[in-house]
Parts: sequence; C-alpha cells; structure tokens
Amino acid sequence: MERIRVAVLFGGCSTEYEVSLQSAHAVITSLSPAKYDLLLLGITREGAWMRYSGPVDRIRDDTWIDSGNCATAVISPDRNVHGAIEFNDDKVIATRIDVAFPVLHGKNGEDGTVQGLLEMAGIPCVGCGTLSSAMCMDKDIAHRIVAAAGVKVPPSVVLSARAGDAELLRRGASLRYPLFVKPANAGSSFGITKIAEASELPNAVGAAFEHDRKVVIEESVDGFEVGCAVFGNSLITLGELDEIELSHGFFDYTEKYTLKTSRIHMPARIDADTAARVKQTAAVIYRALDCSGYARVDMFLTPEKEIVFNEVNTIPGFTAHSRYPNMLKGIGMSFGEIVDTLIGLAMDR
Repeated sequence: MERIRVAVLFGGCSTEYEVSLQSAHAVITSLSPAKYDLLLLGITREGAWMRYSGPVDRIRDDTWIDSGNCATAVISPDRNVHGAIEFNDDKVIATRIDVAFPVLHGKNGEDGTVQGLLEMAGIPCVGCGTLSSAMCMDKDIAHRIVAAAGVKVPPSVVLSARAGDAELLRRGASLRYPLFVKPANAGSSFGITKIAEASELPNAVGAAFEHDRKVVIEESVDGFEVGCAVFGNSLITLGELDEIELSHGFFDYTEKYTLKTSRIHMPARIDADTAARVKQTAAVIYRALDCSGYARVDMFLTPEKEIVFNEVNTIPGFTAHSRYPNMLKGIGMSFGEIVDTLIGLAMDR
C-alpha cells in the first residue's frame, strides 16, 4: 500500500515554541514508517520555515535548526502544487502532501492562521478548521458563543485598548474579586494574572497587553477545573474526564509543565451523574464552536456541581504524558492509535 505523506509542522513564531517541539517529537516518533512518509516542516521563533531532514531527537532538544539538515521551504497556497516548495541550493523542489498535522501551540499556529493557509492549498489538516480555531483561540469570542449555546460562563469585561487606572477601576467595578486578567489570544497561561484586589488591576492589565491587543478580565470561579478530550467530525467520541487539583494559585505555565504543587487526576474524582453532565456539556461546546478533528474542552465544576465554561484548546499538549492523550487512554486508546485516528479524520473530512 502506498504510504501517506504527512507534513508535521512544529516550532512556531509563538511563546509556546518549546512546548510544540516536545509535542511534535512525540507525534513524529509514534507514526509508523511503514504507513507514513513524513515531511518535517519546522518554523523558527522568528517565523522562518524550514524543511528538516535530520535526527528527530534534535527537534526535542531544540538543536534542529543548527544541525545542517535544513532547507528553506514553504507551504504553497497553489492547489496545483498541493504541498510544499523547498529551495535547496539552486534547485526548487515541490513535494505533494496528503495531509498536514500542525503541532503548533498558541499564536500563529493554533489560531486559524496556518489552518487558513492549508485550506487555501487544498491540503487536509488535522484538527479544527480556520473559523473554529480562530474562535476558540479568542477567549472573548469563545465565551460569547458558548453562552449563546446555553452554557454558563464567568462574568467578565473586555478591554480592546489600554486605559488609565481610573477607567480600569470603573470597568472592573461590576466584578467580584478575585479576578483573572488574561490576554484574549494566548495559550499556556502566558500573560495571565490572578489578582485579589483593585490595586493590582493596572499592573495585571499591562502584563496581559504585552501578549495581545485585547484583554479579558473575569471573575474567578469557585471549584476546580475538569477537562474532556473530544475527537470526531459529525460523529464525536468523548474521552475520560480529568481533574486538576491545585494546592494554591492557578494552573499557570510552570504548573502545567512541571506539576510542582498540583496534581492531575484521571479519571476525575466526581460521581457518574456529574461526569455524564460534564461530558454532555463538552459535546455542546465542541459543536457550538464548530470544532472538528479534535480538541480539549476545559470547564469548571463548582461546589454546587454547576458547570462553567473555561476554554477550548484546539491543539492541546500532545506528548505521551499530556492531558489529552491520557484522557483517551482512559477509554482504551494508545498514543499511536490516537494519532492514526486524527490523521484519518482529517483525510475523511
């Protein structure tokens, strides 16, 4: 059988560059050489695109760009090419791609930009499409759509421009502390601050504006966070739920990738009826935001067992130890089976 040529995109002009390298390494090493012909496209922190043909471990170690195994390459938007164009010495080489697997977290990868390029090129893309990716990345837009679908969201206000201290205090006066101040478009908790009083608001807003042009200020939700892995197009499958146990603070970048003071319980420590309601809500959110392929839906569960929407990650962490594949392991899927399934879903769509 002819092998499927998969372009794996990694790195990215994003604050989540390092996370992408770890996820991409796990995806690449899980793909069977007997079934897949891989084309590895790395994107540097500065946004340069390269075809990489060296050892896979140098991606994980972030030494791939200095390996001598890179050539400038781009995805062509021309559907007749249906693939990548590589510029190698005095040669221009076109390589057809059957399906692309973006393993790009955060901006310029998870926000619909790369998905739009692949859609123009006519190349099937693993994961959510252009519109869904853009909506899910924007915390303000995602909350508006999910609220319209009947799911509760935290009370919030949105800032589209910097404001003076007095104006900030006026805008935030309707909210109950503690508050989270977040860039509307960012991942891995970059630029997020939890504040307990109004005097902390100006600095927190300034930190969030360092990451985006729009800032969301929202009330903290009493309770704990639960996640649900979802995959599928018109028909969807729900993974097991997980639960984040925090000793203090919030699930910031350090905690997400080191678990120094927090724990993740899979399955979540909740009763069967509540788990069923959380899964049903995750399905409603997935469909409301036009998701396809796969995504991780994150929600809060209050002490009264009320479900409150947090966010959707359309390209969640994807190492063998990450939350998304672990939730699917909870329903009997191996890491390799997950990756195979997602590629199949993209090609079917």
